[in-house]
Amino acid sequence: MNSKITLFVLAAGMGSRYGGIKQMVGFGPNGETIMDYSLYDAVRCGFDKVVFVIRPDMEKDFKEMFVEKYKGKIDIQYTFQTVDMLPDWYKLNPERVKPWGTGHALLCSKDLLDGAFALINGDDFYGRESFEIVAKFLREKCDEKNFCFPAYKLKNVLSEAGGVKRGICKMNGKYLEDIQETFEVIKNGDGSITGETVEGDPVVLTSDDLVSMNMFGLHSSMFEKMGKMFDAFLKNNKDPLKGEFLLPVVLGMLIKGNGIKIEGLETNAQWFGVTYQEDGPEVKAKLKELVDKGVYPAKLVI
Repeated sequence: MNSKITLFVLAAGMGSRYGGIKQMVGFGPNGETIMDYSLYDAVRCGFDKVVFVIRPDMEKDFKEMFVEKYKGKIDIQYTFQTVDMLPDWYKLNPERVKPWGTGHALLCSKDLLDGAFALINGDDFYGRESFEIVAKFLREKCDEKNFCFPAYKLKNVLSEAGGVKRGICKMNGKYLEDIQETFEVIKNGDGSITGETVEGDPVVLTSDDLVSMNMFGLHSSMFEKMGKMFDAFLKNNKDPLKGEFLLPVVLGMLIKGNGIKIEGLETNAQWFGVTYQEDGPEVKAKLKELVDKGVYPAKLVI
């Protein structure tokens, strides 16, 4: 049993496809961000602390929009992900500007995470049910060997605006057997769904394929192994300008060689997110619909 649970929010993404810092865009009826809804759900599901990873250039706006707003309501801490946060032995290419990926962002934050925690993307809306089932797992079952994730069907997590990156899951009963980070996933005019592997090879997918939307229930005991994996990644990385240390790849290695089990939690929660500018109006409409149905108040108050 874990008496204290933490929410960890990945909010340092460049937002290159969207064209701006989408984590700070107001999509709710009163200018609420998607992260505001995540915090609202997290508080109601009993999370004790929230840790954000951001970029240094976001700090001023972030403190105004989140730290000050929620002071005294929930413990909010933050740290930075920068391209030069690397082992001393690694020589950084001076032309590198792209962050090192979600796995690196988590490693940059390890000093603020202790015990059981949930990880989410700052620009994704996961729905109350996802927070509820992950929080329950973190309290009752999460330890050094038992992690979890809410599983969504691929047909429910695509963007009408273009190709997206998705973690396609292979299950062994209720447990995750493998997770493949798949790029440019898109529904084509003939109804087929296609994507590309990390290596750029084409793949054909189905609408009922299970997907991780980068919400996981994890434990801080993983950081020692992750550090060694990151060292190995840097030694073998063949793209010093754009190569990324991705969390799904890390979790896949933990499953296969380190005795970790990641349980898939069935959920009917509504997911949506913002990848492109064109996704904005749809996100606003969905949030308005949830407010109109009474799922969320018109003005969020924690």
